[in-house]
Amino acid sequence: MPESLKTVSADDLEDTLESEHPPVLITTLPREAHVAKHIPGSVNVPVDDIEQVETLVPDRDAPVVVYCANAECDVSPKAARALEEKGYKNVIDFEDGHAGWRRAGYPLVGEKS
Repeated sequence: MPESLKTVSADDLEDTLESEHPPVLITTLPREAHVAKHIPGSVNVPVDDIEQVETLVPDRDAPVVVYCANAECDVSPKAARALEEKGYKNVIDFEDGHAGWRRAGYPLVGEKS
């Protein structure tokens, strides 16, 4: 059984994004979904292109938070595990995704936000 992923709540994520050392926030959904709506400040690396993170975040100790649409979406956990397999040590899955971010009262940006 693989080690369970570290997760974060919307409020804790908001706090860390506002901190002096914010994590790299990655939406793992396809490009169209990112253009439609995403958490402000996040970058888009679709799960099928997850190796691009190595260029984006060369430091494998840097905090990286991945997310997708909602808690039922399995894309971000898949991406988190792939990053852990690549040697990233500080990967967190924001499992509630867009839906949880909005439910917590935080804004999304994008064409359909």
